[in-house]
Amino acid sequence: MSRWIILIASMLAAVACVEMVRRALRWRLIGEKWVLAAPLVRRCTWPAFALAVVATANVVYRPGMAEGAVEDAIERAISLLMIGCATWLGIQAAYAVTDVVLDRLVTVEGERNRRARRIRTQITLVRRVASAVIIILALGAMLFTFPQVRALGAGLLASAGIAGVVVGIAAQSMLGNLLAGLQLVFSDALRLDDVVVVQGEWGRIEELSLTYVVLRLWDERRLVLPVSYFTTNPFENWTRHTSRVIGAVMFRIDWTVPVDELRTELYRALREHPLWDQKDWTLQVTDTLPNGLLEVRALMSAADSPSAFDLKCDMREHLVKFVREKYPESLPRFRVDTA
Repeated sequence: MSRWIILIASMLAAVACVEMVRRALRWRLIGEKWVLAAPLVRRCTWPAFALAVVATANVVYRPGMAEGAVEDAIERAISLLMIGCATWLGIQAAYAVTDVVLDRLVTVEGERNRRARRIRTQITLVRRVASAVIIILALGAMLFTFPQVRALGAGLLASAGIAGVVVGIAAQSMLGNLLAGLQLVFSDALRLDDVVVVQGEWGRIEELSLTYVVLRLWDERRLVLPVSYFTTNPFENWTRHTSRVIGAVMFRIDWTVPVDELRTELYRALREHPLWDQKDWTLQVTDTLPNGLLEVRALMSAADSPSAFDLKCDMREHLVKFVREKYPESLPRFRVDTA
């Protein structure tokens, strides 16, 4: 009984040590100066508690504390839990380190935004692939703790070729999506937050995983597509080379409108608008319509697609108000020939 008391006391002491480390990382003098402290506490607290308990049990537990099959089951469970908890903690620690990089990349704007989104996408996908590989290796290590599995090792290796063919055929679609995801990410064809048009739907890449892509549409719907779709079907990527977007606002207005005055007013409004990137703009008469109206197009650039959308809406509203108040005789009118 004394051995079990020592075991329990040792596990409680290990938990207390981890709690002390956690509180130290949250301490103002460390947590505010070391950027990795908060991600480590957020992701690694529970894996660290679990590993501390299991590792202490592995060190303190001695044969003879239980009897027969129960002792074998306890030793086997401790071995399996050691592998599982170590894998859990390792993956979460790696995620905590990469979280620091990803959080910094989220705030990058302007011309460096495209490169930042490419790095974010690659880091996100690589750590998911690495996690999947580590978990598979951990499961293999768990299986090989069983003597029966080790005895079958030679036979499994001998039949690995046949099994590989069978598994390859069965998992062809999954492997195809995985390879397609790696191709998309490392060819820089698609990134997180890219603005794309797919199947006539406009949206942004919200999530890019090993097997599927989540497209957040303009009306907050989500379009979920397999990764392989983007390697076998054409799609529009509006932010392939740069995050800048040129927006167009179309007007159909009477011939009497003073185009020069409208152009001057557009430029004046753009200069005062915070979303205009101070680069591209123009106002052109693009067509004369059979119903006696002019088609006028105003172009303006912005740093990214959300800014361009808001800028277009504001300029459309401003120009409509300008024509209505300053030149009401130029409002759209349909002419009818009564002769």
